[in-house]
Amino acid sequence: MKSGKPVIQTEAVDSQAGKILLVIGDAAEITDTLYPWMRIQEAGYQVVVAAPDVRTYSLVQHQRPPGWDITRETAGYEIESDIAFKDIKPEEYAGLLVSGGRAPEYIRYDEDLLRTVRWMTEAGRPIGSVCHGIEVLAMAGVIKGKRITTVPKCQFDAEVCGATYVDAPVVVDGRIVTARGALDGWQWMREFLKLLEAV
Repeated sequence: MKSGKPVIQTEAVDSQAGKILLVIGDAAEITDTLYPWMRIQEAGYQVVVAAPDVRTYSLVQHQRPPGWDITRETAGYEIESDIAFKDIKPEEYAGLLVSGGRAPEYIRYDEDLLRTVRWMTEAGRPIGSVCHGIEVLAMAGVIKGKRITTVPKCQFDAEVCGATYVDAPVVVDGRIVTARGALDGWQWMREFLKLLEAV
């Protein structure tokens, strides 16, 4: 552990409820990542952390200090991924979550990830995104005609790809559930779990 930061060790645990993909990359937001990682396991599912490669990734904290118009980014925990995007077999998963932070800005160009998102959408599996995670869903072309929410600065990304932006903590449209940001995580997971249980 070169950085001296704690590395969150992910561990494959068999689950009768099924497996959920949690999509990250470097600079994924801490709360957007760790809250669903913990909450989904608490509900009895196995969480498989997916990223561009199998390695350790750096998470970041986003906060908007008083008087700032934008968020300030600081380094946070590190987390290990379990599977590379290219190795995902989407049929093995009950659902997919895309974390927020800056990671979606670059992982949205990964064709293997986009293939997985499209497959899961067509198969009717629950999909969730929070904050900048909408950039992955937008690039995959799965939000056209959908009502979504996201952090306000990503409103354009959603609308230019054919979605209708709603300024609400959480929006559910069909099998897609979106959330604005980290503080809306508990509502996001509540609705995502409802979709999983309805399968």
